[in-house]
Amino acid sequence: MSGCLYKLCRNISKYQTFSTTANMVKEKPNSVRTYDEDGFRRRAACLCFKDHTEQEILLVTSSKNKDGWVVPGGGVEPLEEPRIAAVREAFEEAGARGHLGRHLGLFENKEKRHRTILYAFTVTELTDEWEDAKAMGRRRQWFSIEEAKEYLSHHKPIQVTYLEMLQPDVGLVK
Repeated sequence: MSGCLYKLCRNISKYQTFSTTANMVKEKPNSVRTYDEDGFRRRAACLCFKDHTEQEILLVTSSKNKDGWVVPGGGVEPLEEPRIAAVREAFEEAGARGHLGRHLGLFENKEKRHRTILYAFTVTELTDEWEDAKAMGRRRQWFSIEEAKEYLSHHKPIQVTYLEMLQPDVGLVK
């Protein structure tokens, strides 16, 4: 996994609410980055499914590599709940509207020092125009779970583990 150490953390209660202090916030051109009490960047993401069968997933092109595909997600803003951030990111990055489902886990990337809270999301609408398509030419596409694993393995290996959680032998399916 490209030298990164990744870990699925089961206990997220201490990351769901906390007080933001000055050293937990970093300005970005269009938003503010927040950090947890351990100094990890707070992120949220959605596995955007085409329907309740969860057989097809929506990926978007990376903001850094136009040929790389990623799961929509990004930073949690100050005073924002992770589930709200996840829905916001799905809309900003993919133009996806829908229903937020179950919490899938907390993923830690020690090398990049961020923790991502992941949710299931059933897409009910894809807008014709969306923020990241206009701003950076981001594209979106539906993939089978196996196809998505293949594409993600080249650009974002940690995100392959998001999809592996959905398999029965991992014990986290519905």
